[in-house]
Amino acid sequence: MHEINIEVKFEDSSGKRLDVFLCEHTGQTRSLIQQSIRKGLLTINKTVTVKTGYNLEKNDLIEGKLELRPPMNEPIKAENIPLKIVFEDEHLLVINKDAGLIVHPAGNLREGTLVNALLGKYALSNLNDESGFRPGIIHRLDKDTSGLMLVAKTNQAHLSLSKQLADRSLKRTYWALAVGTFKEESGSINAPIGRHPLERKKMAVIQDLRRKSRHAKTHWEVIEQYDKVALLKVNLETGRTHQIRVHLDYIHHPILGDPLYGGKKSKTHLINRQCLHAKEIQFIHPVSDELISFTSDLPADFLQVLKAFNCSMYL
Repeated sequence: MHEINIEVKFEDSSGKRLDVFLCEHTGQTRSLIQQSIRKGLLTINKTVTVKTGYNLEKNDLIEGKLELRPPMNEPIKAENIPLKIVFEDEHLLVINKDAGLIVHPAGNLREGTLVNALLGKYALSNLNDESGFRPGIIHRLDKDTSGLMLVAKTNQAHLSLSKQLADRSLKRTYWALAVGTFKEESGSINAPIGRHPLERKKMAVIQDLRRKSRHAKTHWEVIEQYDKVALLKVNLETGRTHQIRVHLDYIHHPILGDPLYGGKKSKTHLINRQCLHAKEIQFIHPVSDELISFTSDLPADFLQVLKAFNCSMYL
């Protein structure tokens, strides 16, 4: 990690969260800034604060260091990858992501991602880390999850949409085909999620207080029950990595086709990915303040599975 020194006085009398203010002031991601705050690298009026949500007061003096990721050796290149644009204006994009498309570069992966497809075609917000991996990206979908995603073109839009994501006013609804017969019509899963203790590519429900995990809550509702599988509507109250996949496996109803979490229980010849689709998204436009929403049709491979199970909606 690289570091930069910071010394700034907050002069706005209206108040603002510490992490949001530093994000605006430095152009760094909130996640990196929050890491520095949690590590005690910053002080407010010479006193260490560990709360990322600290509400600044006029004349508060912020001092200390911010950790930054080192810049990439090679810039991300623009690529001519087709995208399905659902909505676009000068502030943001709503994209219907295909299954199989990775959202952003990471590690040694530099090509073939959504970010590669966006570069060169759109102006994007630059409120990302120094690596430049995630310009404009507000939230992610797993590689083999299809459906709706938001991308910010301006820093103003990025900050607004990120805030909505954090305070849950940005609503996301998924459809999932889960293994098994559900005894109830709806329910909630409230179980903390952290890195799997043995398999580093996986997340898991972590109840052990000695291990690092984060609060996670998922709400589900049965749309239609078939023989051995059920079509669910799923809403996220939090946004943890692989949350829906982990939580449904935790209650012994893994997503059909999910090789990472469902294993043999979810194996099927009908589809070569998890049956999970981000179907609806609702948010407040960062400039007009209009409440807007979008819905995405299920992709062909998902529909083919539903028809195989004699789904009444698609017969």
